[in-house]
Amino acid sequence: MKAWLFDLDGTLLDTAPDLHRALSTLLAEEDREAIPLELMRRYVSRGARGLVRLAFGEVADDTALTTRLVEHYARDIASATRLFDGLEPLPETLKARGLTWGIVTNKLEVLARQVLDALPQAAVLQDCALLIGGDTAGERKPHPAPLLLAADRLALPVADIVYVGDALSDIEAGRRAGMTTVSVGWGYVPDDVAPPTAWQADHHADRPRDLLALINTL
Repeated sequence: MKAWLFDLDGTLLDTAPDLHRALSTLLAEEDREAIPLELMRRYVSRGARGLVRLAFGEVADDTALTTRLVEHYARDIASATRLFDGLEPLPETLKARGLTWGIVTNKLEVLARQVLDALPQAAVLQDCALLIGGDTAGERKPHPAPLLLAADRLALPVADIVYVGDALSDIEAGRRAGMTTVSVGWGYVPDDVAPPTAWQADHHADRPRDLLALINTL
């Protein structure tokens, strides 16, 4: 393997606390009770619209509510966001192996860049070779287009690339793109989705240290 690509929310970064604050603000504006962080975090992989539907159910104006949620989130995007515990050595592990790495996320590219720039641990991620957002390739995961665009920008065949994610859509996108896939066990998995070990990824990392060991193996 010559390159590793990672999903962002739920895989590299725990962004749920900042998203929860934004959602709580929106709910307060609509005279609704806040929902618990531990409930909300399981649905982060479904994006802003998915969080709106979790909080408000099926409503006619979910586009307007989604826009307002994103606006609240963008105003204070990374004050509580952190790398997941145990992933701090990840960039150095990749560098020591001579591996290129990047991020492919369904988050809007401008928001993803804003998160990375504002992250207290931003220096840890400075060797990231590329960032592709959910609006960069014209399609979102599980469509393989974002991953195929990443391979093109890296000038590498998909067979030489690993994709790591915490959502079923990540693994489906990676498989469709022809990449080696790794599911992780510490991310955001909704209650109505099978556990990561059932997603038929090529490999599974239950804990960050398992992922680091896998990088040294593949």
